[in-house]
Amino acid sequence: MPKTDRRSFLAKSAAAAAATATAGAVGATAAPKTTGKRTIWADGKAPDKPAMFPPAVAYGNLVFISGVGAHVGHDITEHTKIVLDQIQKNLEMAGSSMEKVLKATVFLADINDYKAMNAVYLGRFGAEPPVRTTVAVAQLPGKSLIEIDVIAYI
Repeated sequence: MPKTDRRSFLAKSAAAAAATATAGAVGATAAPKTTGKRTIWADGKAPDKPAMFPPAVAYGNLVFISGVGAHVGHDITEHTKIVLDQIQKNLEMAGSSMEKVLKATVFLADINDYKAMNAVYLGRFGAEPPVRTTVAVAQLPGKSLIEIDVIAYI
């Protein structure tokens, strides 16, 4: 079997996945033609002053959603719902959806919240959930009990 360049393989795989997704979706818009980095801002334009990071970046047919936390004084159930709702909004803003998420990383402030987080997480990504890594961390920014970032396709 001939040796395959990893970049060629990844580029062909991403293109094939996007073509399949676009062709199979009723009423879907075509995937963007750009192959370069595209920063996606919540209101469609970059902020006036430099930002720490955007909510989403697309590259080719992939979209990377920044970590989302819930900075309110609720329990893990409410935090998880808030975070997943915001991720869904960011994905849709980028032209993707929860069903197109390939990878999710979940950061928990307390590993004892794992079961309650899973109860809210279950089913939010459709019938075929993405691969996932869940880790407990010493602390998250603000009052957040959870932070999630995802990688999806457009």
